[in-house]
Amino acid sequence: MARALLVVDVQNDFTEGGALAVTGGAALAERITAFLGRHGDEYDLIVASRDWHHGDDDNGGHFAGAEGPDFIDTWPVHCVAGTPGADYHPELDTALIDIDVFKGQGTPDYSAFQGRTEAGVPLPEVLAEHRVHTIDIVGIATDHCVRASALDARAAGLDVAVYEDLVAGVDDDRSTAALDEIRVAGGHVDHSDMDEGLANPGGARL
Repeated sequence: MARALLVVDVQNDFTEGGALAVTGGAALAERITAFLGRHGDEYDLIVASRDWHHGDDDNGGHFAGAEGPDFIDTWPVHCVAGTPGADYHPELDTALIDIDVFKGQGTPDYSAFQGRTEAGVPLPEVLAEHRVHTIDIVGIATDHCVRASALDARAAGLDVAVYEDLVAGVDDDRSTAALDEIRVAGGHVDHSDMDEGLANPGGARL
């Protein structure tokens, strides 16, 4: 059975200077690239997801109207397909990614498991085709798309780990609650070995 890494939404609009920036997003992109350089060859498949929203509608209510965003269910316009904001952050080395999936094309998707490849293949089918049993998850944002992706991965019967030092959230309290929710669902919340001087802290599954 295969092991995959899922890199969630490390995009310009979710990092500093973007339409919906998460604090530490740019540094996280660089850190994930370093992690891939150290551990990429330990994965059978590396998948990255992107928000890829329509620019001419509200994507099923995902984009806020005149009342403004509540930053829980409605958001400023972000990650419109084909715009620089939807691109991967330049510090993320995309040469290390095997498969891209796109989500939120007219719908308020959060989970990468709602995404599809450019050819239209749903992510669950991609993982099944590669016989993936274990999936590690990193990326943005802990309390939204990382959370949803991890919970969907568990619902699909996968062994799931989220590396808490390789994710960044919108809200600290909601991010802590999201990691707890992942644990309750049977997922692992681990720490990578990327902190200097720590060979394998926190029992990380590397």
